[in-house]
Amino acid sequence: MPSTALPSTPPWHVAEDVADAVQRKWTADVVAIGVHGALAHGDESGSVDIVVVTYREGAGPAPNTRRIDGVIVDLGVIGAEEYLRHARTLSTSWPLAADQYLTTKPLFDPDGWHDRLRDTHLARLAEATGRDFATLAREAWCHASSLQSRARRLAEWYDTDGAVLMLGEARVAAALVDGLLTRTYFRDSVDAVHRTSLDSAHIDELGDKLTAQAEDLAKRGRPVDGGINELLG
Repeated sequence: MPSTALPSTPPWHVAEDVADAVQRKWTADVVAIGVHGALAHGDESGSVDIVVVTYREGAGPAPNTRRIDGVIVDLGVIGAEEYLRHARTLSTSWPLAADQYLTTKPLFDPDGWHDRLRDTHLARLAEATGRDFATLAREAWCHASSLQSRARRLAEWYDTDGAVLMLGEARVAAALVDGLLTRTYFRDSVDAVHRTSLDSAHIDELGDKLTAQAEDLAKRGRPVDGGINELLG
Protein backbone atom coordinates (compact mmCIF):
# COMPACT_ATOMS: atom_id res chain seq x y z
CA MET A 1 0.00 0.00 0.00
CA PRO A 2 1.17 3.63 -0.53
CA SER A 3 3.17 5.03 2.35
CA THR A 4 1.66 7.77 4.53
CA ALA A 5 5.04 8.94 5.82
CA LEU A 6 5.83 12.61 6.21
CA PRO A 7 7.20 14.38 3.10
CA SER A 8 10.88 13.71 2.47
CA THR A 9 11.26 17.07 0.68
CA PRO A 10 9.88 20.43 1.89
CA PRO A 11 6.71 21.27 -0.10
CA TRP A 12 8.10 24.61 -1.29
CA HIS A 13 11.15 22.87 -2.75
CA VAL A 14 8.87 20.40 -4.54
CA ALA A 15 6.89 23.32 -5.97
CA GLU A 16 10.08 24.98 -7.21
CA ASP A 17 11.28 21.73 -8.81
CA VAL A 18 7.96 21.31 -10.63
CA ALA A 19 8.06 24.92 -11.84
CA ASP A 20 11.63 24.50 -13.09
CA ALA A 21 10.68 21.35 -15.01
CA VAL A 22 7.67 23.07 -16.59
CA GLN A 23 9.80 26.05 -17.66
CA ARG A 24 12.41 23.82 -19.27
CA LYS A 25 9.91 21.73 -21.21
CA TRP A 26 7.42 24.43 -22.22
CA THR A 27 9.62 27.53 -22.33
CA ALA A 28 7.71 29.28 -25.10
CA ASP A 29 4.24 28.52 -23.72
CA VAL A 30 4.39 29.69 -20.11
CA VAL A 31 3.47 33.19 -18.94
CA ALA A 32 3.72 32.55 -15.21
CA ILE A 33 3.66 29.84 -12.57
CA GLY A 34 2.42 30.31 -9.02
CA VAL A 35 1.18 28.51 -5.93
CA HIS A 36 -2.06 29.30 -4.17
CA GLY A 37 -3.92 27.68 -1.30
CA ALA A 38 -2.25 26.63 1.94
CA LEU A 39 1.35 26.94 0.71
CA ALA A 40 0.79 30.52 -0.46
CA HIS A 41 -0.14 31.31 3.15
CA GLY A 42 2.99 29.64 4.52
CA ASP A 43 1.21 26.46 5.61
CA GLU A 44 3.18 23.42 4.44
CA SER A 45 0.80 20.83 5.90
CA GLY A 46 -1.52 20.64 2.88
CA SER A 47 -1.18 19.91 -0.78
CA VAL A 48 0.88 21.99 -3.19
CA ASP A 49 -1.54 23.77 -5.53
CA ILE A 50 0.32 25.00 -8.61
CA VAL A 51 -1.19 26.98 -11.46
CA VAL A 52 0.64 27.20 -14.79
CA VAL A 53 -0.56 30.18 -16.84
CA THR A 54 -0.03 29.80 -20.59
CA TYR A 55 -0.20 32.20 -23.53
CA ARG A 56 -2.71 29.99 -25.32
CA GLU A 57 -5.45 27.72 -24.00
CA GLY A 58 -4.49 24.08 -24.37
CA ALA A 59 -0.75 24.79 -24.32
CA GLY A 60 1.72 23.59 -21.70
CA PRO A 61 1.40 20.44 -19.61
CA ALA A 62 -1.89 18.68 -18.97
CA PRO A 63 -3.50 19.24 -15.55
CA ASN A 64 -2.56 16.39 -13.22
CA THR A 65 -2.20 15.29 -9.61
CA ARG A 66 0.55 13.14 -8.12
CA ARG A 67 2.38 12.55 -4.85
CA ILE A 68 6.00 13.62 -5.25
CA ASP A 69 8.48 12.92 -2.46
CA GLY A 70 5.56 12.52 -0.06
CA VAL A 71 3.87 15.77 -1.15
CA ILE A 72 0.53 15.86 -2.97
CA VAL A 73 0.93 18.16 -5.98
CA ASP A 74 -2.14 19.45 -7.81
CA LEU A 75 -1.03 20.91 -11.14
CA GLY A 76 -3.53 23.26 -12.75
CA VAL A 77 -3.03 24.74 -16.22
CA ILE A 78 -5.02 27.63 -17.68
CA GLY A 79 -4.73 30.14 -20.50
CA ALA A 80 -3.97 33.71 -19.45
CA GLU A 81 -7.12 35.24 -20.95
CA GLU A 82 -9.33 32.55 -19.49
CA TYR A 83 -7.81 33.11 -16.05
CA LEU A 84 -8.46 36.83 -16.32
CA ARG A 85 -12.07 36.09 -17.31
CA HIS A 86 -12.43 34.02 -14.15
CA ALA A 87 -10.95 36.88 -12.14
CA ARG A 88 -13.59 39.21 -13.59
CA THR A 89 -16.45 36.82 -12.76
CA LEU A 90 -18.34 36.84 -9.47
CA SER A 91 -20.24 33.71 -8.45
CA THR A 92 -21.70 32.07 -5.36
CA SER A 93 -18.29 30.44 -4.74
CA TRP A 94 -16.53 33.83 -4.67
CA PRO A 95 -15.67 33.65 -0.93
CA LEU A 96 -13.55 30.55 -1.68
CA ALA A 97 -12.40 31.43 -5.19
CA ALA A 98 -11.08 34.93 -4.48
CA ASP A 99 -8.08 33.80 -2.48
CA GLN A 100 -6.30 32.37 -5.52
CA TYR A 101 -6.59 35.71 -7.32
CA LEU A 102 -5.47 37.75 -4.35
CA THR A 103 -2.97 35.44 -2.62
CA THR A 104 -0.66 33.69 -5.07
CA LYS A 105 3.07 33.25 -4.51
CA PRO A 106 4.98 33.39 -7.81
CA LEU A 107 7.36 30.60 -8.76
CA PHE A 108 7.98 32.12 -12.17
CA ASP A 109 6.64 35.54 -13.13
CA PRO A 110 9.08 37.66 -15.16
CA ASP A 111 6.44 40.20 -16.24
CA GLY A 112 4.41 40.58 -13.05
CA TRP A 113 1.44 38.64 -14.39
CA HIS A 114 0.12 37.74 -10.94
CA ASP A 115 -0.08 41.44 -10.07
CA ARG A 116 -2.24 41.87 -13.16
CA LEU A 117 -4.46 38.99 -12.04
CA ARG A 118 -4.90 40.53 -8.59
CA ASP A 119 -5.58 44.01 -9.97
CA THR A 120 -8.12 42.62 -12.44
CA HIS A 121 -10.05 40.96 -9.63
CA LEU A 122 -9.86 44.02 -7.38
CA ALA A 123 -11.18 46.19 -10.21
CA ARG A 124 -14.16 43.84 -10.61
CA LEU A 125 -14.85 44.01 -6.88
CA ALA A 126 -14.77 47.80 -7.01
CA GLU A 127 -17.45 47.76 -9.72
CA ALA A 128 -19.76 45.32 -7.92
CA THR A 129 -22.67 46.68 -5.92
CA GLY A 130 -24.23 45.48 -2.71
CA ARG A 131 -27.20 44.28 -4.72
CA ASP A 132 -24.90 42.16 -6.88
CA PHE A 133 -23.52 40.41 -3.83
CA ALA A 134 -26.96 40.09 -2.25
CA THR A 135 -28.26 38.38 -5.40
CA LEU A 136 -25.42 35.87 -5.23
CA ALA A 137 -25.99 35.44 -1.50
CA ARG A 138 -29.66 34.57 -2.10
CA GLU A 139 -28.66 31.86 -4.56
CA ALA A 140 -26.08 30.53 -2.11
CA TRP A 141 -28.68 30.64 0.69
CA CYS A 142 -31.07 28.43 -1.25
CA HIS A 143 -28.32 25.85 -1.69
CA ALA A 144 -27.40 26.01 2.01
CA SER A 145 -31.04 25.67 3.06
CA SER A 146 -31.48 22.64 0.84
CA LEU A 147 -28.42 20.97 2.36
CA GLN A 148 -29.58 21.73 5.90
CA SER A 149 -33.00 20.22 5.18
CA ARG A 150 -31.35 17.14 3.73
CA ALA A 151 -29.14 16.78 6.83
CA ARG A 152 -32.22 17.00 9.06
CA ARG A 153 -34.05 14.35 7.05
CA LEU A 154 -31.07 11.99 7.17
CA ALA A 155 -30.89 12.45 10.95
CA GLU A 156 -34.61 11.60 11.19
CA TRP A 157 -33.90 8.45 9.19
CA TYR A 158 -31.12 7.59 11.69
CA ASP A 159 -28.52 7.83 8.96
CA THR A 160 -26.03 9.42 11.32
CA ASP A 161 -23.02 9.24 9.02
CA GLY A 162 -24.94 10.72 6.13
CA ALA A 163 -26.38 13.47 8.33
CA VAL A 164 -22.93 14.41 9.61
CA LEU A 165 -21.51 14.63 6.08
CA MET A 166 -24.46 16.67 4.83
CA LEU A 167 -24.32 18.96 7.85
CA GLY A 168 -20.67 19.68 7.11
CA GLU A 169 -21.56 20.70 3.55
CA ALA A 170 -24.43 22.84 4.84
CA ARG A 171 -22.12 24.66 7.26
CA VAL A 172 -19.75 25.56 4.43
CA ALA A 173 -22.64 26.68 2.23
CA ALA A 174 -24.03 28.92 4.98
CA ALA A 175 -20.55 30.35 5.54
CA LEU A 176 -20.43 31.31 1.87
CA VAL A 177 -23.67 33.25 2.33
CA ASP A 178 -22.04 35.24 5.13
CA GLY A 179 -18.96 35.77 2.98
CA LEU A 180 -21.06 37.18 0.15
CA LEU A 181 -23.12 39.41 2.44
CA THR A 182 -19.99 40.87 4.02
CA ARG A 183 -17.67 40.68 1.00
CA THR A 184 -15.33 38.43 2.96
CA TYR A 185 -13.21 35.78 1.29
CA PHE A 186 -11.69 32.76 3.02
CA ARG A 187 -8.56 30.66 2.65
CA ASP A 188 -10.55 27.44 2.39
CA SER A 189 -13.73 25.80 3.66
CA VAL A 190 -12.24 25.15 7.10
CA ASP A 191 -11.36 28.82 7.44
CA ALA A 192 -14.85 29.73 6.22
CA VAL A 193 -16.78 27.81 8.88
CA HIS A 194 -14.33 28.81 11.60
CA ARG A 195 -14.47 32.54 10.89
CA THR A 196 -18.27 32.48 10.69
CA SER A 197 -18.54 30.47 13.93
CA LEU A 198 -20.31 27.61 12.15
CA ASP A 199 -17.68 24.92 12.70
CA SER A 200 -19.61 23.35 15.59
CA ALA A 201 -23.17 24.42 14.72
CA HIS A 202 -25.74 21.60 15.02
CA ILE A 203 -28.73 21.31 12.72
CA ASP A 204 -31.02 23.59 14.74
CA GLU A 205 -28.34 26.24 15.21
CA LEU A 206 -27.68 26.18 11.49
CA GLY A 207 -31.39 26.59 10.91
CA ASP A 208 -31.39 29.69 13.13
CA LYS A 209 -28.44 31.04 11.15
CA LEU A 210 -30.26 30.51 7.87
CA THR A 211 -33.35 32.25 9.25
CA ALA A 212 -31.25 35.28 10.23
CA GLN A 213 -29.62 35.32 6.80
CA ALA A 214 -33.03 35.18 5.10
CA GLU A 215 -34.18 38.17 7.14
CA ASP A 216 -31.02 40.06 6.17
CA LEU A 217 -31.57 39.26 2.50
CA ALA A 218 -35.17 40.48 2.68
CA LYS A 219 -33.97 43.79 4.12
CA ARG A 220 -31.55 44.09 1.20
CA GLY A 221 -34.37 43.64 -1.29
CA ARG A 222 -33.46 40.03 -2.13
CA PRO A 223 -36.07 37.90 -0.32
CA VAL A 224 -35.59 34.15 -0.52
CA ASP A 225 -39.34 33.49 -0.68
CA GLY A 226 -41.53 34.26 -3.68
CA GLY A 227 -43.98 32.90 -6.20
CA ILE A 228 -43.68 31.57 -9.72
CA ASN A 229 -43.61 35.07 -11.15
CA GLU A 230 -40.59 35.96 -9.01
CA LEU A 231 -38.90 32.69 -9.96
CA LEU A 232 -39.34 33.40 -13.65
CA GLY A 233 -38.24 37.01 -13.30
